[in-house]
Amino acid sequence: MAAAAATAASKGNGGGGGRAGAGEASSSRKKKGPGPLATAYLVIYNVVMTAGWLVIAVGLVRAYLAKGSYHSLYYSIEKPLKFFQTGALLEILHCAIGIVPSSVVLTSFQVMSRVFLIWAVTHSVKESGHISLKKEKVKNRLQTPLKTWKLERQTTVCQMAELKVQSEDSVLLFVIAWTITEIIRYSFYTFSLLNHLPYLIKWARYTLFIVLYPMGVSGELLTIYAALPFVRQAGLYSISLPNKYNFSFDYYAFLILIMISYIPIFPQLYFHMIHQRRKILSHTEEHKKFE
Repeated sequence: MAAAAATAASKGNGGGGGRAGAGEASSSRKKKGPGPLATAYLVIYNVVMTAGWLVIAVGLVRAYLAKGSYHSLYYSIEKPLKFFQTGALLEILHCAIGIVPSSVVLTSFQVMSRVFLIWAVTHSVKESGHISLKKEKVKNRLQTPLKTWKLERQTTVCQMAELKVQSEDSVLLFVIAWTITEIIRYSFYTFSLLNHLPYLIKWARYTLFIVLYPMGVSGELLTIYAALPFVRQAGLYSISLPNKYNFSFDYYAFLILIMISYIPIFPQLYFHMIHQRRKILSHTEEHKKFE
């Protein structure tokens, strides 16, 4: 998940199919790039994806201004977020058919990790059964031959509230990080394909990750962590023995393993991206001076 955002600045193609940068790919693209039809398709794809993530960004801003609060803003952009993030699955196809020179395995991992977080965690985990206590005053009337007595008693009423992982503030954290990252990334690919890449977009692509990557990682980890109690209690997506396939799967343990995997992956990718930034932006500066 976070690895998807991270590797996005480390290796890439500029054609919209890979999830990562353009340093090494620019030279390979000069040697052999997509044909005219493939280029036209990739430009359209990247323009549509840029527009889609801009819609998400505008939706977040409008919802915030309307509500005056950042809580539960996810619901205002849930549908376009699911649609455009799932639409990134096409990037795997782009690599598989060769119109984008990126690794199919790497791209699949990066795309599927985000799709997994959206559908298998944020969408699927619903915490029902949270109990809140509410005190209410109940008035009773006691009829006697001489007088009607009014009795007032206080009762405690248990209310079942349905809480969803989507309501967690951590979801908004990774959604904002993803949104900014993807607007920049798809814009970068579009202009690269048109051979008119503004320096500002290039700079943003290789600079803003310094803040956006840790921000996205934090949101993803906190969201998975918030989902764990319900996953364990409900046995979501888990398969227990005995069964006819003699196979078991613990989704709770699987999510914990995913969280642990961030520990070795995050520092390696982050510092690799720092190295790529120095390499690519310094090369750009030298090229400007030469011109």
